[in-house]
Amino acid sequence: MFNNNKILVVIPARGGSKVIPRKNIRLLNNSPLISYAIGTARSSQYVDDVVLTTDDSEIALIAEKFGASVVRRSHDLADDTVPLDPVIYNAMIQKEKLAFDEYDIVITLQPTSPLIKSSTLDRAIEKFEDFSVDSVISVVDDRHLNWGYDENNKRYFPLYTQRVNKQFLPKSFKETGAILATRRSFVHEDSLLGTNIDLIELSREESINIEGYEDWWIAENYLQKKRIAMVVNAYDEIGTRQVFRCLSMASKLVFHEVLFLMDESHKLGIDIVDSYNFSYETYRSSDELFTKLAQYSPHIVVNDILDTTTEYVLKLKGEGYFVVNFEDLGTGTEVADVVFDALYEHDSSQDHIFSGYKYYILKDDFYFQPKKIITQDVNNVLVAFTGSDPNHLTEKVLNSILKTNYEGRINVVLGREYPDKDGLISKIESNQAIQVYSDVANISEFMVKADIIFASADRRMYESCSLGIPTICLCQDERDQSHVFGNGSNGFINMGLGVEVDETEIMNQFIELVNNYERRMEMNEKMMSIDLKHGFDNARSVVEEQYRNFVLSRKS
Repeated sequence: MFNNNKILVVIPARGGSKVIPRKNIRLLNNSPLISYAIGTARSSQYVDDVVLTTDDSEIALIAEKFGASVVRRSHDLADDTVPLDPVIYNAMIQKEKLAFDEYDIVITLQPTSPLIKSSTLDRAIEKFEDFSVDSVISVVDDRHLNWGYDENNKRYFPLYTQRVNKQFLPKSFKETGAILATRRSFVHEDSLLGTNIDLIELSREESINIEGYEDWWIAENYLQKKRIAMVVNAYDEIGTRQVFRCLSMASKLVFHEVLFLMDESHKLGIDIVDSYNFSYETYRSSDELFTKLAQYSPHIVVNDILDTTTEYVLKLKGEGYFVVNFEDLGTGTEVADVVFDALYEHDSSQDHIFSGYKYYILKDDFYFQPKKIITQDVNNVLVAFTGSDPNHLTEKVLNSILKTNYEGRINVVLGREYPDKDGLISKIESNQAIQVYSDVANISEFMVKADIIFASADRRMYESCSLGIPTICLCQDERDQSHVFGNGSNGFINMGLGVEVDETEIMNQFIELVNNYERRMEMNEKMMSIDLKHGFDNARSVVEEQYRNFVLSRKS
């Protein structure tokens, strides 16, 4: 049908906008506002001509630079009070005189709707395949529990019959003003509508109409939105810290679209992400992972899967993705665009690797806990080794504490992967001072109540540091020992590799700390001098800068 129809898009853009002065040529995400409508129309597979009607020389010049033809409108047609009908009619007549021909369909495309996609414009045009359709108007679903007002009785009244959740209300549409398409025979100076009208429903994003500064802010954030794929897994051998870090990041990326991609054989991670209601896809093989990525077409791929390979990362980059890795000690580190590692130190000559506590990303609940107040007495001890605790450090610490005269409460928090919770409970069930918890969602609540914490030298040390709680670290393995943050200068007592420390040493260290209020105060002060609340912000700033450079390098 459309090969036989001439289609004109008219973009009205006068110079006298008042709420946002010079709105039509102001830079929205680094491009003039009118450029978006022009680009949408020119990218359509059906549109023949794009004309911008204006009274303003500067708007005319910029419109021509972006590929639109321009017709000038008189002062009478540029007044605030003039409706669109005569403006569009005038532009159409001028274009037809120049072409010595008539158009079949005339479309008004508002420059104040910069998020309209060319595919949406094409869908509106395709509605004219039905020859009974005279006009097509863009709308957005606007279902609400609306109320009216009776001027005579001075009373409000509901415009609904039953109070139900929004999704159960009948559909109600609001015009967005973005698209008004009409057959040529219905375009007049006083009307642009035929008698049989069809609607094209827009997404909430495309329906944005810039009338004020708030709309401008919303549109700019939409235009800066990125699709981010997070490749992450959680299972007994590696624990859950990776998936919780990605969840913490995803919760802060409110202006971006995030999709988790997870190995379907690792149900632990899938269940966690599913419980947080984030979008995810699963894959069975590397080939299927890349197929899923191609379907999603992300701007950025985040890998939080520990060690990556050079081959894997290069394949990602070959697809055009910007690659960000976390805690990666594999060869993929060398070729990733950005690597963050709060736990390990890296060669400082590698300027794409950012290591140290400044890039540690706390779980969300730690941002809102108060600073720990150190008291003279120790009444609450927390034993919280992460993961499966393969070296049974939980039991070793409990045995050590029970050999002292400590009479306070002991909370034990076991990792999700701890293999024998029942066996541990049976050994200490006669001691009412000890409470055992497993797989807790709110570990910060347990930590902030503790006066002393026993933990491994992994993510937990950052969590206790963020709250300022005196912590004794026992390393699970050599990897823990390489986590340089858990040292005395940062407020920790690090006793080294846990399997090499006997219970007497732990007992003596515990007694000394319980009885040394000044040392606990000093540990608290050192911890609280370290800013761990801005790790995400620091990482985001790095990614934004590096991504800008990445985009510029691809354009050059």
